[in-house]
Order: sequence, then C-alpha cells, then structure tokens
Amino acid sequence: MKGLATVPDLIIHFERPEGWAESIHCHYWTNRLGGPQSEWPGVAMEPQGDDWYRLRFPGKPSLYLVFHDRHGRQTPDQFRSVSGWLNAQGHWSATKPDPRPTVPPPVTPPRPEVSTALRPIHERTDFREETIYFLLTTRFYDGDPSNNFFCRDRIEFDAAGNPVDPHWRGDFRGLIQRLDYIRDLGFSAIWITPPVENRSGLDYHGYHAYDWTRIDPRLESPDATYQDLINAAHAKDIKIIQDVVVNHSCQYGIRGKVHIDHLPIKYYVPQGSEPGQVDHGPYQVNLGNYAWTNRDDIDNPLAPNWYRERHGRDPDGSEPLIDPKTSETVPRPGYRPGRFFGIDPQDLDPDWYHQDGFICGGDWESARPLQQKHLAGDCIDLATERQNVKDYLISAINRYLDMGVDALRIDTVKHVERDNLLEYVNAWKAHKPGLFVFGENLVKGYGFGDLGGGDNGPSQIRPWWYTRLGDDPRDPESGGDSGFPQLDFGLFSTFRDTVSKGTYAGTTQILSMDWIYGDVTQLVTFLQNHDVGPDNDFKYRFKGEQWMAAAAYNLLWTARGIPCLYYGEEVEFMKGAPQDVEGERDTLSQTGRAYFGDHLTDEQINQTQSHPIYRHLQRLNLIRRAIPALQKARMSHLAEWGSGMRFVRDHAESGSYAVVGLAIGSDQQIAIEGIPPGIYRDAVTGAEIISHGRLAFTVKANSAGIYVLNGPGKIGKDGIYLR
Repeated sequence: MKGLATVPDLIIHFERPEGWAESIHCHYWTNRLGGPQSEWPGVAMEPQGDDWYRLRFPGKPSLYLVFHDRHGRQTPDQFRSVSGWLNAQGHWSATKPDPRPTVPPPVTPPRPEVSTALRPIHERTDFREETIYFLLTTRFYDGDPSNNFFCRDRIEFDAAGNPVDPHWRGDFRGLIQRLDYIRDLGFSAIWITPPVENRSGLDYHGYHAYDWTRIDPRLESPDATYQDLINAAHAKDIKIIQDVVVNHSCQYGIRGKVHIDHLPIKYYVPQGSEPGQVDHGPYQVNLGNYAWTNRDDIDNPLAPNWYRERHGRDPDGSEPLIDPKTSETVPRPGYRPGRFFGIDPQDLDPDWYHQDGFICGGDWESARPLQQKHLAGDCIDLATERQNVKDYLISAINRYLDMGVDALRIDTVKHVERDNLLEYVNAWKAHKPGLFVFGENLVKGYGFGDLGGGDNGPSQIRPWWYTRLGDDPRDPESGGDSGFPQLDFGLFSTFRDTVSKGTYAGTTQILSMDWIYGDVTQLVTFLQNHDVGPDNDFKYRFKGEQWMAAAAYNLLWTARGIPCLYYGEEVEFMKGAPQDVEGERDTLSQTGRAYFGDHLTDEQINQTQSHPIYRHLQRLNLIRRAIPALQKARMSHLAEWGSGMRFVRDHAESGSYAVVGLAIGSDQQIAIEGIPPGIYRDAVTGAEIISHGRLAFTVKANSAGIYVLNGPGKIGKDGIYLR
C-alpha cells in the first residue's frame, strides 16, 4: 500500500522595496470556509540579507498574501499556490531573480531659476494663481478714528460706563496703510466684506445692504475712498475681491427704490423707560442715528411724506406721532417693537420682495423655503427673479467692476435658485470678461445632497449643484461646468474630525468626490472664516494645537483649490473664541470678529510678523507661487494613513509636476510609484532624488515634502513647521 502524498511547504520570498521600513510582515488568508488565516498584522518575515525576506508555510497548498511594513506601505493582494520570489517591482519568479540592475543616473538638468516675486496683475489672468486674505474691513485696522461708529446693538462699556470698541472701527485708510503687511505675508488678493451702504442694528459687517450704489461713508475718508483703496492695492499688484449680497436687503428697503414700512426709531422708547431718557451709550435720548443731526435712521426718498417730514425735524423724537397703521400715538414706552424693528411679509412690495414669511425648522434643508422666505428680521428676501431687481443689482455692481474690482464673492448662494443666480453671475462676467466669481454655500457637512453621504438637504441647495449646469440631482456630470466655483465647505467640514484632532484620516473621503464639481481646482479652500471654524459645532475659531494648524495649512496650500486665510489666523488671533456673538450680552471683543488692529500697530507689527504661523504661511505662499502644479492641477495618486498623506499634482499645460507628502503629528515615510522618471527636487528641504518611476522620502512631523520634477529646489527659509 502506497503512503499518502504529502503537501509540500509553501516558501515565499519577498524583496523589500526602497523606502520601506525593515519590519516586513505577511498577512495571509484563504477563500475556504474555516481555512487558515492570520490576524493582522500577520507574521513577521525572516530577513535573508540584501533586502530579501522569507516565510515558510508548512503544508499550505495556496494562500492569498499581503506584504507590508507596519508603517502604511503594503503590496496589492497576491495569490500563490507554489513557492516563489516576489521582487520589489511586484514580479514573481520561480527562482531568486538577479540583483537589481544598476541604472546609470540620468543627466542632471540644471536647476531652473525660480521667481517668487508677485507678478503684475495684468499678467495674472488665471485666478488659481492667487491666494486670498479675507478680512472684515471694519475690524481690521483703524486708519481714521473720525469715521468710527457704534451700532445700536452690542455696545461695550468700560468700568466707568463709557462706550468702547466702536463696531465700525477699521476703514479703507487703515487697510491702505497695511497693504504691505498683507503683501509681505504673501497674499495676492484681498477679499473685503460688502462695502456698500448698510442699515441695521448691527451692520458693521456689511451684509445688511441699504444702497448698493453707494459706498458706506463709515469706511471712507477724504483721502481714502474705495477708489483709492483699489488703486493702492493695484499699485502693489494686489487684487481686490468685493463681497456681494444678492439674496436680501436690510429691513428698511433700498434707498430710492423701495421702502419698507416702519416707524422712525427715534420714537422708540423701551419698556420701563420714558421719552427723552433712553441711555444707550452714544444713543442718548433715543435710538436714532447719533451721528446725524436729526437723529434718524434712514433717508429713503420713497418713504411716505409724513416720514420724510419727520426725518428733517424733531431730533429728540418727542413730538407725538400717530402710527398710520394702528392710529396709536408714539413715543410711548414699550410700544410694539415690531413697528420699529420688524416687518410684516404680507405688506412687502411684491415687485421687490418675496412674501412667504421667515425660514424656520425644516425650511433650512428645503429648496423652496430657503429661496422664497426671509433669512432674518434684518435680511429681507429679494425677488431676485424679477427684472427690476436684476437691473438694479447688476448695474450697481458693474460700477465697482468699472472702478477696478478684480473678483466677486457672492453671499448666501443656496438662498437663490441656481439658474436665477447664474443670470447675475454671467451678466457680471459679460460686463468684465475674465472675471472670477465664487460663492458661499454654507454646508456643515460634505454637501453631497442626493448623492448620499449623510446630508439632509437635496442637491439643489448644495455647493456642487451651483458649479454645474445639469438638471439631474444624482448625476453631476449631466451638465458641464457653470463657471461659478464655491467655497469648499465639504473639505472644511472634514477638518472637525481630522486636523482638529491631529490626523489626516478620512480626508481622502471628500477628496475622492472631487469629480462632482464643475472645476474642482477653482474651489476656494479654508480652515475658518467669519461664520465657522473647525470645532465640533463649527462655532469657534480654531482652538487646536499650533502644530495642527500648521499641518492644516500644509494641506490647503498643496491640495487643489485656491487657499483663503481669515484675518488673524496668522497669529492664532482670538483662538477658541466664538466666531460671532453667542450670549445675550456678548460684545464683539469677546468673539472671533474682535478688532485685529492692535496687532498691526507700529509698536507691535514686528512681533506679529515673527509669529511661527505667520512665517509658516509666508513660506507656503512663496512655494505655491513658484510651482504651477500646486496652483492649477487636479490631484492623483492620493492616499492617506492618518499620520500622513501623499498625492501628485500634474499640470500638463505648464509641464509642472509635483509629488507631495504630508506628515501630521510624527515623522512619516512617503513612497509613491508610477511617476515619470527624472530628477525630483524638494521645495522644502532642497533634497534631490533620481527616480526611475518610484519616489521615497521622509517628511518631518507637521512638515511637507514637495518634490518637483526638474524643480528649482529649496524655496524660502526653514521654520518650526516647514523644514
């Protein structure tokens, strides 16, 4: 009787690829129920010398295998039923292959000259070449105290009862005086909050427009008009981005176009007070505008005769006035505050406004109420589909384009139906060919809409929809690029769970969806702005560790999109503070919108410019400016493993090719295959590597490796985080 045949051992050899750690493991399994398999990370392989490792599987006829180094590098799945040798290039052979061939080094091309100087504006026709500095003009730098102004809400008082910190504090003169600061930081475009004339109890930020045809006088000085600002910025090759509100006006209407019924605020007397005894800081006696002789709040020529007659007299607001709507007499303590501050949607002029009430509850995730109802009591929803509204807003903004404004940012995008809003965008582009226009569609999530991903709202109110022209909410590619990129709230929303916790893990989830946007390279990326920050509830300025912020900027400045910085981020200004007022008694000095100018005084500016994050951003701007691929290319070869990321930016049009590796929290080994052979030079360290299709390098914690094919080498000086 013959003995049973024995199954020979399976002996596997594996060659460690260049750049892998020396702790090689093999994880194995079968597709048979109950078959042998290892627990991750598998079995340590036995070193054999010359980068070869061996592992014996007694009596195993066939196995699936994965080889890895426990540092994020691994092979694709392998299958083997006979013994063999797997070389570093991924090829199996029955016997040990010959040693790696020695390839003669290619002829090293000369290092190209690199210029990090800011080119003239007329040469920069692609806005992806820019990086953006976003500021609230009234909170940036005070160049002219004579135009300072207190809003009537949220006034701050010192211990002696004196009002301090005027809401309208920064101005165009102050911004002109600090253009060199922004330019030195490396930014080539400045996004300012809406400069048109505003009216509201808290209108310092500019989002309560009263007259789109006039610049608010609280921003200008005789020697520092809006035109002066544009001219001064252009003289330094800095572009100006004007913020524009299309969706709504203030609660008083539009000067010269439409009036909303109210009683003059100077006749308002709070409950518990008496006429002539209102004490609200600068607003002594009544709440009328303290800077106007007759203490009124608006000057609309379309107001009723009785209103315009009272505008010119009775500064104390004490002469009895009969409310034409109720026949009751004011001033009277506690009389119907809504008659002074509120609106009745049904009484609005339908030629100018929608009449469907206020957004509430589930309205925030539904297209029609979002686009037909009013945001708030001081944000009254314009009938943007009507021709008279279009004519007014388009012609008003055309005037600023004629003055030299270089780009527009559109506020509250999802509150205007896409095709309707594109009428405005395309009209401005037609008026100024080449104009860059981007929008704000605030989403606290990925913004996938009907594509899935946990969003409640439909595609029609999500950012990607506005970048497309198709009509299928489940198929972004049903239509082409609309030419209207958006602020990248999808990528921003990942930061709550990634960089704010010291990891990149999960970032690729949103980057893998780049295909849904019309042109993802034109999205405007950011870590925080005046509305949101990457905290659990998106309410606060970034309050993570400094190294986390540095690692976030490394990603934003090397990934696709146009980076945008919110003023003060460069010195961790108001770190952890709420972005906007929260509590009933909060004032601006307690928020992320506090006055920044104290850091920009002649006495403090050198210290400000020595901050590690300032220096970090300064160098990132230099590097991005010198490498076209970082400005304009899409991303490929993307992978992340928590503490690290790597990707390629390949811009064929300019011949610029960059391999990027990022490290957060700890040093990382980066390896990438399938790239063009040649000489790669790191813009961060200056290191030079000859590649034959594979590149491996080390990145220090919270730094970056930016290896550019035939690149110039090191750009800028080492800092704490970029080294």
